[in-house]
Amino acid sequence: MISHGKNIKIFAGNSNPDLARSIADNLKAPICDAVVGKFSDGEVFVNIQETVRGSDVFIVQSTNNPVNDNLMELLIMIDAFKRASAGRITAVMPYFGYARQDRKAKARDPISAKLVADIITKAGANRVLTMDLHCAQIQGFFDIPVDHLLGVPILTPYYMDKFKDDLEDLVVVSPDFGSVTRARNVARRLDVPIAIIDKRRPKPNVSEVMNIIGDIKGKRVILVDDMIDTAGTITHGAAALIEKGAKEVYACCTHAVLSGPAIERLEESPIKELVVLDTIALTPEKKIDKIKTLSVAPVFAEAIARIYKEVSISTLFM
Repeated sequence: MISHGKNIKIFAGNSNPDLARSIADNLKAPICDAVVGKFSDGEVFVNIQETVRGSDVFIVQSTNNPVNDNLMELLIMIDAFKRASAGRITAVMPYFGYARQDRKAKARDPISAKLVADIITKAGANRVLTMDLHCAQIQGFFDIPVDHLLGVPILTPYYMDKFKDDLEDLVVVSPDFGSVTRARNVARRLDVPIAIIDKRRPKPNVSEVMNIIGDIKGKRVILVDDMIDTAGTITHGAAALIEKGAKEVYACCTHAVLSGPAIERLEESPIKELVVLDTIALTPEKKIDKIKTLSVAPVFAEAIARIYKEVSISTLFM
């Protein structure tokens, strides 16, 4: 039962309008009327063209490339809704930029993920809804509630159906130790073994495979990660798996950042198929035959509906 009496309003920034429309369609609600653009000098402007006083406002905006432009859009939209007396403002961030800067890796490093969390809170957001943070502890950077959805429940049914007759030959592989929990979650759902690639990273966006822990010889393997950026980790891992005797290599991730040489590396890699979620909109040059996209819209729509109705959404994390 909805006790607060507020009406729900869905707004979209410019980072992923197709996803925002799909979420709204799943909710059987319209995208509300707001203009988000830039002045000639590059400054962002927001013009809300309908009343939001007392409304439960949800702003759908990933902070992917161009990261700072999309982040500023989100912050200015939050500020605009706060000043327009919105009842509650939820920042729906399918992809949370700066999440990899979650700690001081060396002396004098910033912790940019904490800074972004502080700015979003200060701008006036009452709640954040996101998916597969690079580091789950980022939830603790916020002084407001954070609902952290997982991509695994969307990805695993696809593979369950795809390999339903060959599960005994399937192994789920973590591309590094940081993704072991995620890979184990996939393996548990598919009821298959897990393997781990031991790597080191001499500098950002550069990785070297050191060893493979687990039996992958003659097996069909699925590499599981939260995001693929330059695709160095995933393609080097795929090559190492083939070299060690894997029969076929598939890969999946939640966030398809795919920057720099990523597409070229994927095209040249032994990966047969890469399954990604649409938390980040793929530009036309990134829509290659190897990449299949699954939608997060139904899950985000369900989470938004539960937040609006003020009922538990913990079952969506499972």
